[in-house]
Amino acid sequence: MTAPGSPWSDPATETEPVAYAGPPTYATASAPGWTAPGYTAPGYTAPGYTAPGYGWAPPPAPYWPAYGPPAPARPRRPGQVVAAAVLAFVQAAVVALSSAYLLLLASTLGLVSSEFGGSSEAESLVTEAVVLTVVQLLSAIALVVGGIMVLNRRSRASWLTLLVSFAAQLALSLYWVVRLSTLDGFTDDDVLGSAPVLLLGVLFFAAVPAVGLGLLLTGTARRWGAAAEPAAEPAAEPAAGASRSR
Repeated sequence: MTAPGSPWSDPATETEPVAYAGPPTYATASAPGWTAPGYTAPGYTAPGYTAPGYGWAPPPAPYWPAYGPPAPARPRRPGQVVAAAVLAFVQAAVVALSSAYLLLLASTLGLVSSEFGGSSEAESLVTEAVVLTVVQLLSAIALVVGGIMVLNRRSRASWLTLLVSFAAQLALSLYWVVRLSTLDGFTDDDVLGSAPVLLLGVLFFAAVPAVGLGLLLTGTARRWGAAAEPAAEPAAEPAAGASRSR
């Protein structure tokens, strides 16, 4: 028994026509799917708004009452007083330097006198020079104190302190003029030129306190020194009911 042959193997075999089904189809791979990521818009809520109410306004906050009128401005210090204080400081420095020089001369004179046996006249001159040095230093201290007082306080005591200090300087200058003019050595011909020089120095020593004294005796400076500095008025106490709220 033979298997039936294929009709395509024998060209003599007649075949039935078959309709054309088109080209063969092939299975193709599908493109991978893509999904856009989800996006949610952010939420937004309008802020609440309440219409203003109508009616009476709330009472104002309580306030503290004023403590009275301000203190009156302090009167300005006159320029004459300030200039006199500056001259007092300058004169104090000059007096201190001259006192140191006088003490040095007294020490030298005492040393020389002791080497040559000493004399009563030399010892008296040394004692006088030492006493004058102490007095001049005290007057210089008074000048400084008076200048500081008039620059810091307005009182008659400060004005008088500086005035007396300048007057003491003039008295010392007058003493030196009289004392130098009575020395035996200044009348000789060989030392005649020394007397005018020393007298001019003494007059220069008296010029600063004379100017300072004149400044203090002006009308403006005297009125300033005569009136005491006004005391500060105490602050007024607030009312008892003013601190409570209405």
